Amino acid sequence: MNLRQKFFVLSLLPVALAMVAIALAVRHQGIELSRAQHEAVQTTSLANKRAELLHYVGLARNAIEPLYNGPDTPAAREAALATLARMEFGQDGYFFVYDLEGRSLMHPRQPELVGHNLWSLKDESGAPTIQRLIAAARAGGGYVQYAWEKPSRQQQMTPKLGYVIALPRWNWMIGTGIYLDDVEATLRESDDRAQANIDRTLIWITLIASSCLAIVGLCGLVVNITELKTADAKLRQLARQVVESQELERSRISRELHDGISQLLVSVKLLLESASMRLPGSPASASATLGVAIDRLNGTLGEVRRISQALRPAMLDDLGLAAAIEQLAREFGSHAGLPVEMNVEGDAPMLDDNIKTMLYRIAQEALTNIERHANASRVSILLIFKSDGIHLSIADDGRGFDVTDVHHDPRHGIGLRNMRERLDAVGGALGIQSWPGLTTISAWVPLTPAAVKAALRATTRK
Repeated sequence: MNLRQKFFVLSLLPVALAMVAIALAVRHQGIELSRAQHEAVQTTSLANKRAELLHYVGLARNAIEPLYNGPDTPAAREAALATLARMEFGQDGYFFVYDLEGRSLMHPRQPELVGHNLWSLKDESGAPTIQRLIAAARAGGGYVQYAWEKPSRQQQMTPKLGYVIALPRWNWMIGTGIYLDDVEATLRESDDRAQANIDRTLIWITLIASSCLAIVGLCGLVVNITELKTADAKLRQLARQVVESQELERSRISRELHDGISQLLVSVKLLLESASMRLPGSPASASATLGVAIDRLNGTLGEVRRISQALRPAMLDDLGLAAAIEQLAREFGSHAGLPVEMNVEGDAPMLDDNIKTMLYRIAQEALTNIERHANASRVSILLIFKSDGIHLSIADDGRGFDVTDVHHDPRHGIGLRNMRERLDAVGGALGIQSWPGLTTISAWVPLTPAAVKAALRATTRK
């Protein structure tokens, strides 16, 4: 994965994570609201059911109150049971009567239970149903939630809320109950609506997130394609510049060899031939000619050293970076006719050949640009050796240039881009400041302990 793709992924990742976080937060809040709504509906429904049961039991008590307060006879009790058996409400609402030992005395919907002792009857969870009802009645009346057969559902066991009271004089417990399946249905419907709302919200969030990601991806794709086209154009321009630079360098070297060394060698050859012809008859004249030939040959050697120095300065390997740049500054000042001030700070550590060559070429390129374009009158070079890196700065007082235009125009600034690419390869940085009267090119190369050790090992091998 290249750098552009990493940036593209990193631009999508925060959006995706934000949408996932929003979806989780909305889902959590939706579930909390649904739970709160469920509890509120359940509490309200049960409160209404309890008030209704209390009212029904009050009516039943009032209906048999004259009989209960009158003479305690079997006929009065039978009349009370008959009265309660006739009292019904709704499809499944009825009253039941047990004595306080658990024997069924009246049950209009399940007459087969009458006369049987149901004290040990337990529901599906193992809870003793009749015992709990009698305990609530003995405590002065109370509500009990249990499961009981619902007549309208073909004796299907259904959750039921009952309210019972005790008639101590007759040793009775009377009560009634309301089945809670309608409450459960209401709660299920409420929960389903809440879940549907949560699902719809999540679907909308997913659609919005997908749209955002698609838009970001499309923009990234457009930018990517644009950048690729720009980079491709820059690469083609750079390739042409490299080929042209190579051809120019070859032409320069060929011209220097032909116009300089070749002519000097031809001159030496002619002088040697002339001395050879004069040697038998005029040794003194031959000796003078040989002296001229030797001087010409020394000039030829100097020219060879100059060309070799331009291609790869031997001083860079022999005396180090600072001495090589100082020599380059002197030659530039002599050639361009500009005063060059060179300052070196700090002690130079052992440097890798690639770093020395890179900084030397940056200085060489900067000085070449100054000579060609700056129209400067002064040049200063600052080389600082630090424990963590090397700082090289080349400044001139020329006319300056537009940094932004150089960066974006593929036809200009090839040398500056080459400097930046050289520094990027070693984790360095290039700084450019330019305005009329001052232009500064700064190069920073970090030095890691591993790089210093590698340079020391390379020097030891040499």
